[in-house]
Amino acid sequence: MRLATPHMGSLYDLLADLFSRMGVDYHDTPRTTERTVNLGVKYSPEFACLPLKITVGNFVEALETGADTLLMIGGIGPCRFGYYAEIQKRVLKEAGYGFDFITLEPPKVGWINFISTIKQMAPGCSVYSIYRHIRDCFRKAQVLDMLEKKWLELAAYDETPGDTTKAYAAAQEIVKRVTRPEELADAQHDAFSIMDGVRRDHDRKPLRIGIIGEFYLLLEPFFKFDIEPWLIKRGVSVDRGVYLTDWIGPTTKNPVAGMSAGEIEIAADPYLKHTVGGDGLASIGHAVHYAKEGFDGIVHLLPFTCMPDTIAKALLVNVSEDYGIPVLSMIVDEQTGKAGVHTRLEAFLDLMANRRRSWTRT
Repeated sequence: MRLATPHMGSLYDLLADLFSRMGVDYHDTPRTTERTVNLGVKYSPEFACLPLKITVGNFVEALETGADTLLMIGGIGPCRFGYYAEIQKRVLKEAGYGFDFITLEPPKVGWINFISTIKQMAPGCSVYSIYRHIRDCFRKAQVLDMLEKKWLELAAYDETPGDTTKAYAAAQEIVKRVTRPEELADAQHDAFSIMDGVRRDHDRKPLRIGIIGEFYLLLEPFFKFDIEPWLIKRGVSVDRGVYLTDWIGPTTKNPVAGMSAGEIEIAADPYLKHTVGGDGLASIGHAVHYAKEGFDGIVHLLPFTCMPDTIAKALLVNVSEDYGIPVLSMIVDEQTGKAGVHTRLEAFLDLMANRRRSWTRT
């Protein structure tokens, strides 16, 4: 068995780490490119969600380069994500590809089913060793998420622009090299020491932007159009509503993003009182949080036809009016280009800067 998964930001690296510990032959699927997009569009239903099209393209490239078994995460709730695995399997079979397909349903569906599916991929691992490997990889990924959050927030304060970005790259390498759980604490200390050693001007008042929206777009760099480093280079302090380990975490405390599921629900309650699937509720809750924290603006990313975040997009108009905070919603599909996204962001930065200057004059 040569196992492959789609790409979604650092999830791929987490799974590579996990499966290497369990002795699974994990296939190095090519990173997402324009070719991936074209392949996904070719084989997927026309009005399917963008993430479905891209993950189909990832699977095609994985099969072309030697994978024979495909793994997809399942899902529950009203979001169409829960149907992805079945659709992916059907369209690839109809396209003539031969493969085995494994759907890993989330632990919420049942821990016994979750563990038995993993044992199908790693039959030589005991239940305890599976638990231990998942725990160790997850803790390592959580440290990497914490470093990323720190980079997004603090890079705008550099006395010498780019120093935090360089420190972040060095800190990441320290943590990524960890193979044994007893090494992680020291690696975490060294990594954060490097980040904290950068000289910063904390009297500076950079624009602050919160990024919210559908989890795939927020976590997959290719369809996030590198907007975070783009904003950092323009002196903007950034926060993001979704981090990988919060999204896949076994609890709802969400320590990296800083808002638990309960706190998100409370913040969103005046506008949305129940889950609508995906990250619809979280988008509203995080938007309210950013508004209360005095952020200058919010960028909302969602795929074309995404039902949960389309609901959130309509409600964000009310959040924007009630709190006086600008919200830029950008709907992304396979036709969206990086240049157009950056042009809209440039205008959004000008808007926020002008609003801040007008407050200063009054």
